[in-house]
Amino acid sequence: MNCSRRDLLKWGAAATATWAAGMTVYGAEGRRRRRGGTGKVRIGLQLYSVRNDCEKDLPATLKAVAEMRYQGVEFAGYYGRKAEELRKLLDDNKLRCCGTHIGLDTLLGDQLNKTIEFNRTIGNRYLIVSYMGEDRLGTIDKAKATAKVFTELADKLEPQRMRVGYHAHGGDFKKIDGKTHWEAFFDNAGPKVLMQMDIGNCLKGGGDPIAMLKKYPGRSATIHLKEHGGKPGAVIGEGVVKWQQEVFPICESTGGTNWYIVEQESYAGTPLDCVKRCLESLHKMGK
Repeated sequence: MNCSRRDLLKWGAAATATWAAGMTVYGAEGRRRRRGGTGKVRIGLQLYSVRNDCEKDLPATLKAVAEMRYQGVEFAGYYGRKAEELRKLLDDNKLRCCGTHIGLDTLLGDQLNKTIEFNRTIGNRYLIVSYMGEDRLGTIDKAKATAKVFTELADKLEPQRMRVGYHAHGGDFKKIDGKTHWEAFFDNAGPKVLMQMDIGNCLKGGGDPIAMLKKYPGRSATIHLKEHGGKPGAVIGEGVVKWQQEVFPICESTGGTNWYIVEQESYAGTPLDCVKRCLESLHKMGK
């Protein structure tokens, strides 16, 4: 995910009863998996993967994604739509919102309540900060201070049945004082703060995603599936990631994962074709 995804649009408002029912379902699935149950992890698409299509025609793009049999979508911008409009598009296509990528500023001060209302309307419980740079994570002290902010946010969001988290970038796996920025942050963030690992980004940055998933059990309610290695434009299953041997087992045992979220940022073909191939590959793996 690029920094440009921090750009946000105006917030809408209004709650829906359907949202509350959906939150209960999501929570029950996560609890079943943490107890060793058989709740199946759903598959969503990060819409940044098909951003140009969304900009041209969001309704048609969501329809195409639903027809591929994706179960949900994660937003990275709202394409000029109000929350009520987005919710109708989701409902019309029988899609759930499995997350929004937002800037930290939208969770601070007077913006927090607006963000809560917007996400309540679209039926989303996962508020994922998409990017933080050196100013927030560049030193151990900065990482600790930022972790404190997230921990406090997690406590504020819990009564709303929402969770806050942070999305992985390659730069998060640079080391400061012997540990990665990622570890400096999550070692100090409370257990309610979600860790949205991005498999491809972590590997590209020299990190070990499996080690991180093991180190922070129960904190990966949503995770980005992105291939690493292989031919240019490789989709899931065409690179070096050991999905079936390593990624899925840890997510489905101790990760507490509710959603696998596909993100494709390189293309051998049209973006829509590439994300369709990603999903087909996951289905062949039994997902």
